Amino acid sequence: MRDGRAIADLLSRSFSAAVSAADPLNIVGRYLPAPPRGRTLLVGAGKAAASMALAVETQWPDSSPLEGLVITRYAHGLPLRRVRCVEAGHPVPDAAGEGAAAEILEQVARLTPDDLLIALISGGGSSLLSLPMNGVSMADLKTLTQALLRSGAPITDMNAVRKHLSRIQGGRLALASRAPVLALVISDVVGDDPSAIASGPCSPDPSTFSDAISILSRWRVDPPESIRRHLEAGREGRVDETPKPGDERLSHVRTELIATARQSLSAAAACFAAQGIQPILLGDSVTGEARDVAQAMASWVREIAQDRGGLVRRPAALISGGECTVTVREGGRGGRCTEFLLALALMVESLGVSQQVCAVAADTDGIDGMSEHAGAWLLPDTLDSARRLGLDPRHCLDLNNSLAVFEPLEQVLTTGPTRTNVNDYRAILIL
Repeated sequence: MRDGRAIADLLSRSFSAAVSAADPLNIVGRYLPAPPRGRTLLVGAGKAAASMALAVETQWPDSSPLEGLVITRYAHGLPLRRVRCVEAGHPVPDAAGEGAAAEILEQVARLTPDDLLIALISGGGSSLLSLPMNGVSMADLKTLTQALLRSGAPITDMNAVRKHLSRIQGGRLALASRAPVLALVISDVVGDDPSAIASGPCSPDPSTFSDAISILSRWRVDPPESIRRHLEAGREGRVDETPKPGDERLSHVRTELIATARQSLSAAAACFAAQGIQPILLGDSVTGEARDVAQAMASWVREIAQDRGGLVRRPAALISGGECTVTVREGGRGGRCTEFLLALALMVESLGVSQQVCAVAADTDGIDGMSEHAGAWLLPDTLDSARRLGLDPRHCLDLNNSLAVFEPLEQVLTTGPTRTNVNDYRAILIL
């Protein structure tokens, strides 16, 4: 397979297979219980919240009461019949999310033991379900979030901090419910730990105030004074900790992990296998700076491309998931997926195997970083084509400006919101 258009189509189809495996409309129904004696309250937050709510509405009996409120990212909403959908800020929280989160908490507190709370939790919920503690303003929480995003801190560290600033996350939403709680979770974090997904509104929290303070120090983030005071008060025991694993107050919660990156990677592997390409799953936990991950993968690519050891039959596809980070040094356009691809392209070129390498990297939520694209794809002639346009790929990488390479070549993957999220998808095809 050497035709560039056919390769780009295959890479795109593999991404579509990964997304489809995490589509709430395909999976939510099998996890729904029988309706309770009382009423059912449906709440949720995340990039998949609207599609998860639609899936519940589709399956829930018309004769059984169902109401609620879900929060999703701007442009990710859907028209719902029985549940209200609010759009709010992501990755930086805003007043719309704060107001909706407060309303959710109020509704949950009114439930009785005869009712049922279904919580729809997916990636992005940490920002969307922001309800800061008394004494912490939304403006200060936004400032802190922006600083953490710039720092390169992994999402688990960011969420450990945010849980200790929230009235609703870190298990506090479930604590407010007297009704049984069913949490349906789509994982966007490495390891699929429910306490880390959307900052775990229905899960016990193993992290502490001391951990939150250490994380800010480690990533050299200087928080606003109101946040510093709150975290210090928590470390000194003047503010209640989040509920910890084993806390009996959460015994009424059942958590179902309904979609994961591993399931999506397996679906993509089947797509390649159907074309006679050997899929090699590298796991769903590949993390680190996008450039560092690209360097490591480039070394593996060279081993396979040069047939060292003869252990892998070509063509082969190295498939991985997880969430890379980008430490922003300049103000260019591009997210972690396109930065990974551009770094990979330059690495395999320096190793002399670029003519055997194609790749795709895209975020399963349909948006890579702050751009309008899900990601991009790489072909053997990508760098040469960019240089013929007068571009300097190395300089673009130095400026965190990877889209300056892929957009003019029309090698961007643009899907719009997929309304699900199981983290980044990467596939490197070695011919």
